[in-house]
Amino acid sequence: MTATDLPYTVVGAGAIGGTLAVHLDAQGVPVQLVDADPAHVEAIRNKGLRLQTPQGTLTAHLPVFGLDDAPAQLGRVLLAVKAQATDKAAAWIAPRLAPDGYVVSMQNGLNEAAISAHVGAERTISAFVDLFADVMEPGLVKDGGAGGMALGEYTGGVSARVHQLAADLQHWGSAVVTPNVDGFLWSKLGFGAMLSATALADADMADLIDRHRPSMEGLAAEVFDVADAEGIALEGFDAFEPAVYRREADPAAREAATDRLVAWLGTQSKTRSGIWRDIAVRKRATEVPCHYEPVIAKAQEHGIPVPLLTQMVDMIKALEAGQTDMGEQHLDALDATVGVRS
Repeated sequence: MTATDLPYTVVGAGAIGGTLAVHLDAQGVPVQLVDADPAHVEAIRNKGLRLQTPQGTLTAHLPVFGLDDAPAQLGRVLLAVKAQATDKAAAWIAPRLAPDGYVVSMQNGLNEAAISAHVGAERTISAFVDLFADVMEPGLVKDGGAGGMALGEYTGGVSARVHQLAADLQHWGSAVVTPNVDGFLWSKLGFGAMLSATALADADMADLIDRHRPSMEGLAAEVFDVADAEGIALEGFDAFEPAVYRREADPAAREAATDRLVAWLGTQSKTRSGIWRDIAVRKRATEVPCHYEPVIAKAQEHGIPVPLLTQMVDMIKALEAGQTDMGEQHLDALDATVGVRS
């Protein structure tokens, strides 16, 4: 039996994984779920996986498994766990993955190297996913607005299997098939640094980015300093224009782009970041250190100062540990780091 004879397996049926699974099912593509949360698994078994969208609720009645009763062989795996769980999840997948199977990193951050260490680079597909979604309760995911996706081979280039995956996801939307997924991933790290910083305060993302432009734009610039040193060709997506956040960009163009970004965020039904929800609602550790400590490490290798990124990560860690409370004073402190006093 080849990988294409097996259903897609979504490992991690949360915001991203749950959204994609429902759309695969709506496209008529066989898909099954594996999730580590017993309550989520039980709710899906009883009521199906529900996806609230602006057009109404889609319900997919799918095979769903916990880690202990999952199928012995997996073919095409969409990995959608939190970044900090990647290594453990990839180790669990590896002995079950068909010889011609593959794993796609449908995650935030740079996770492909960790996946390939377990399953091999030739069985790893790179993906950029920008979905505005949240798990509202066990078995229920809310789609917060349209997003973007890019797919390509981790070893470079594109392939028939990447094109097939994009075709199978058409009910969700149009994925870009590209040899430069890294360009999207690094651009999202710049945008994501802004969104992560908004989790420091209990207010909407659009409003906080608008009120704290110096530090928000500075966070993106630091990420892109490192991306440039790594030789990454940045790619724009949704309403985010990475080129204008480089150091040498025209300040007026940067401000106009931030105007457009803030306006676009204001149209999304998801007004707070998933990082904010992890801290304020779920009371659990976020992906922020896992996303940005590797960037900070690369910055150190290149001798690039990243004071804002370092400060932001430390602030998020303090919130996670309950050592401080959410408040806009944290963003004021980031602004002060770039020389702006409140």
